[in-house]
Amino acid sequence: MTQTTTDRPAGRASGAVVPVLAFAGIVVAVMQTLLVPVIKDLPQLLDTAPSNATWVLTSTLLSGAVATPIMGRLGDLFGKRRMLILSLAVMVVGALVSALTSDLLLMIAGRTLQGFAMGAIPLGIGLMRDMLPREKLGSAMALMSSSIGVGGGLALPAAALVAQHSDWHTLYYGAAGLGLLAIALTLLVVPESPMRAEGTFDLPGALGLSAGLVLFLLPITKGSDWGWTSGTTLGLFAASAVVLLLWGVMELRLKAPLVDLRTTARPAVLFTNLASIMVGVSFYVVSLVLPQLLQLPKSTGYGLGQSMVVAGLLVAPLGLTMMFTAPVYARLSAKYGPKFTLILGLLIIAIGYGAGLGLMSAAWQSLVISVLLGAGIGLAYSSLPALIVGAVPASETGAANGLNTLMRSIGTSVSSAVIGMVLANTANTVGGVEIPTMHGFRVSFLIATGAVAVGLLLALFLPGRRPSGKPQLRASSEEDAALERAEQVLRGFRGLVLGADGSPVARAKVTLIDHRGRQAGATLSAEDGSYALTVPDRGSYVLAARATGHGPLASSANHTGDERPVDLDLSLPGETVSA
Repeated sequence: MTQTTTDRPAGRASGAVVPVLAFAGIVVAVMQTLLVPVIKDLPQLLDTAPSNATWVLTSTLLSGAVATPIMGRLGDLFGKRRMLILSLAVMVVGALVSALTSDLLLMIAGRTLQGFAMGAIPLGIGLMRDMLPREKLGSAMALMSSSIGVGGGLALPAAALVAQHSDWHTLYYGAAGLGLLAIALTLLVVPESPMRAEGTFDLPGALGLSAGLVLFLLPITKGSDWGWTSGTTLGLFAASAVVLLLWGVMELRLKAPLVDLRTTARPAVLFTNLASIMVGVSFYVVSLVLPQLLQLPKSTGYGLGQSMVVAGLLVAPLGLTMMFTAPVYARLSAKYGPKFTLILGLLIIAIGYGAGLGLMSAAWQSLVISVLLGAGIGLAYSSLPALIVGAVPASETGAANGLNTLMRSIGTSVSSAVIGMVLANTANTVGGVEIPTMHGFRVSFLIATGAVAVGLLLALFLPGRRPSGKPQLRASSEEDAALERAEQVLRGFRGLVLGADGSPVARAKVTLIDHRGRQAGATLSAEDGSYALTVPDRGSYVLAARATGHGPLASSANHTGDERPVDLDLSLPGETVSA
């Protein structure tokens, strides 16, 4: 059995933890839209062909997709705070590399390092679960999850303002400064979580998943340039299918895989991840359509003739509304559950895009669309981590949320490729320049509406509340999670963790190990020394307990289907108990 190690206990987090983690998430998300205002000028700025310049954006997307599940798993094993700081540090290095060069290859290298930081968002969600009290967890995770959209939305006007009045490299200096500030605040305010997953890091699994994702996302992002039916595009898609299939077979055979595919196949996790792809598709469509519509000249007959900065300001409410939706989500989710808020969010997104089909003739109408879509996307994004957290063991929180964040990234990648193709195929050529048409914009909105409809259908398959009417699991820490599961399921082990003098031991790590040596559950004892663990099935288990200043204990126990009391005395070298 692999021993669990902990850093200093997190205790109860200070009130500054949530805004600091959310700020880190926003800083990371800024990297995704930092170059949007200068996309059309990149070939000239980097002295390269347009097809080569697109790698500056593609590299960030690919590295973010690869890093997200890997950093989540590393956080579960070695400390989420530690990996969060590492992610931000790599981003700062990448920003400085990009700030100091106009060479294409160096720029791509810097942008690749910046995308690496996307793993910070699932790591932040995992830290919140481990530390925050239950009543604060819902709104905190909602804000952290929404930071992807908040950062992207707020970056547009800020980046446009800088690009319009300063050298474009200033964007990267600003990003590096924000990253350093996020690191400093994290070091000062955020404690390390004491929770660790059992096992070792699955390096072959990480390499296999990375290869499969790159082979899959490359043709999605470059298909328009290469041709969707070209041998390169189809060959890469086929290669990705083979690699991911072999990777899945390998993961199923490992005791400590990078991604637990059996957990991922649970309906609550599977349908949440599939719905996340649809939410990602719907989010990116508005980011692609509205800025172009707003900046097209009025001489086209439908363009709104706004400057780059004004267009960014009119789209910014998309991110701001997502931010302010977090407390609303928390109240709705506490009363009705995250499945309800996900469905409600998707319905609002559908209304926003439906209304947008007729609201494209004035700048103020873009503001209305941004607010409506921001509210819907905010509710949907906020629901996703709660659904994941309630369906996986706490030791897998980082990896599971990393995979969910990856699903959203795949959605935005698909959206970018499909909408880019639609706008290109419906464009008019004027003076050698392709101008997007109103028809293309409306078709894009219809595609987003279709994606939302699919997301709604998937959300309906999510497990609902239990018939008892008790609230769905939204635990804030390991002891809360275990006690609430025991109350809901009413079967497992419960008892006290005792020290040498017979007094209760608080925050002792209690791990449940099945007959194959795999972790089946874990918790921390409460302040009164009590613990509770549910079991996945009847059979033989080992209860392992350890705490700072006390000797470790490993006791075997049989479970026959009922809740059984088992006290764990850390003064004993180990005992056999019958349950």
